[in-house]
Amino acid sequence: MRYRTVLFDFDYTLVDSSPGILECINYAMTRMGLPTPDPERARRTIGLSLPRTFVALTGPAMETGGQEFARLFIERADEVMNANTTFLPDARQVLDQLAACRVAMGIVSTKYRYRIERFLRDEGIAGMFGVVLGLEDVAAAKPDPAGLRLALERLGRQPTEAVYVGDSVVDGEAAYRARVPFVAVLSGATPRDAFIPHEPAAILESVADLPDYLGCPASV
Repeated sequence: MRYRTVLFDFDYTLVDSSPGILECINYAMTRMGLPTPDPERARRTIGLSLPRTFVALTGPAMETGGQEFARLFIERADEVMNANTTFLPDARQVLDQLAACRVAMGIVSTKYRYRIERFLRDEGIAGMFGVVLGLEDVAAAKPDPAGLRLALERLGRQPTEAVYVGDSVVDGEAAYRARVPFVAVLSGATPRDAFIPHEPAAILESVADLPDYLGCPASV
């Protein structure tokens, strides 16, 4: 196999939580007296930290409102997010297949870890992952490479021994800065060409193609 350790982004890589995210964005913007964004524009911010999401939707002049946006987003997310999160097609089966190939797996996301862990527990697969890191675990969100470096440290792996799978240029930049091979998936809102500057090891349509790329057979 190419790699025995796989780190995943979460949103738009393994799951689709966009209905919940859009609900939380609209809730926060409305509470702040601001217009709600076009849904497609909002979807393109998935994967950014909440303050960066706010700036992306409102412009640099509104940067000081990022913390209030984040507070309101989280307030609503605690009520609606997990009920509006589902696995992307074939993602659950891919995790089973990689586990059968004895691939060590982890998650590094800008979503809060407690929310990811709740989803994994609800799905009965929390034990599949040797490490789960979210926003509360690092001083700086992606594209800062701190989360990837911490995940590798906890798994006892060197950067060249793992691959990071993600759907956004933020994921690609974080992997590039951490010197971790990056596999881009096109299941999010990022076009293929946008990944090229981050020198991905591969660009796949979705995680459904990951076992073949790794050399993990469907029956082991």
